[in-house]
Amino acid sequence: MSTTTVARVTTITARSPEGFDAAIREGIARSHATLRNVSGAWVKEQKVECTDGAITSFQVVLEVTFVLDE
Repeated sequence: MSTTTVARVTTITARSPEGFDAAIREGIARSHATLRNVSGAWVKEQKVECTDGAITSFQVVLEVTFVLDE
């Protein structure tokens, strides 16, 4: 058994009309449902989309880390 951990980082984008926090939570939840061993993430970018001067959606780009199976 190796004590070395190997992880991979993948980039995902998540969007929500509710706010950045909701977009981040949705991105993490979706990553966890799709990938095994998600161990963390960091927010790489934040962006808002606007229509007629009002924010219509909040978008985040996440770098999600997951540990590879042995």
